[in-house]
Amino acid sequence: MKIVYAGAPEFSVAPLKKIIESGFDVIALLTQPDKPVGRKAVLTPTPLKAFALEQGIPVLDYSRVRDHIAELSALGADCMVTCAYGQILTKEVLDVFPLGVYNVHASLLPKYRGASPIQQCIACGDCVTGVTVMRTDVGLDTGDMLLQREIQIAPEDTAGTLSEKLSVLGGECIVEALCLIGKGEAKFTPQDNSRACLCKKICKEGCFIDFSESAQTIVNRIRAMNPAPLCYSYLGEKLVNFFTAAVCTETGGERTGEVFRADKTGIYVRAGEGCVKILELQAEGGKKLRAADFVNGRKISVGDVFGGKR
Repeated sequence: MKIVYAGAPEFSVAPLKKIIESGFDVIALLTQPDKPVGRKAVLTPTPLKAFALEQGIPVLDYSRVRDHIAELSALGADCMVTCAYGQILTKEVLDVFPLGVYNVHASLLPKYRGASPIQQCIACGDCVTGVTVMRTDVGLDTGDMLLQREIQIAPEDTAGTLSEKLSVLGGECIVEALCLIGKGEAKFTPQDNSRACLCKKICKEGCFIDFSESAQTIVNRIRAMNPAPLCYSYLGEKLVNFFTAAVCTETGGERTGEVFRADKTGIYVRAGEGCVKILELQAEGGKKLRAADFVNGRKISVGDVFGGKR
């Protein structure tokens, strides 16, 4: 079976590794074009492209794959596997591959279709998530499911740590799926569209923390947006990013967002319900600090209030 693999971020690397280790013939890789990164805007390949080049796999970094049907057809691949590829596939692209196109999706479909399933399951306080391998159609994560595997979400998981776990699980799932396809034993289950929910791409502007919400909601969102794009609030004119936080029962302060305790154990902030203990944070233009170091540096004091920019 000749396979074209499509992806871009670090999440898509482990499944490709597993496919290669399992002896499948990956004849080409599709990914996004190099993008400028950092203050000097250095053109940088996607993590998947960097790995593929190390493995000697030919790389196609089309900005619009739909414009390259002839090149895809000329590869002579039997199927394509996608994993966080980031481009919508048209019917013309899907029709290139006789055995179909299969997507490794980081949720238990039909829950959390779309661009941010890992962040959304944490933000919603879920205890379980997983990976779905589905046969891609022209919809957004609407195709029939070949298999699903569950994984527990640990209370301390962030989007970063959960992504690593799901990436490894995704590798196991896609190899199992390819074996079934190769043997002609693949069986598909349609998704229940009445249970579907869509999660959109996350932007920094949508990560502002409203401390009038419950402490648990705030902590879940902080976990969900770590390591990027990070939740934030303002101390006066200064933006502050949050990395880790916890719910605690201690209360104080007169207003939501008010700091009523700040010491080596954390920065305690009144929420709409309960209290949030900030453990790691970063002032605008500074570096990530433990709460104790943030307090010692006199960047915050009891009585300060997190809120909108003033």
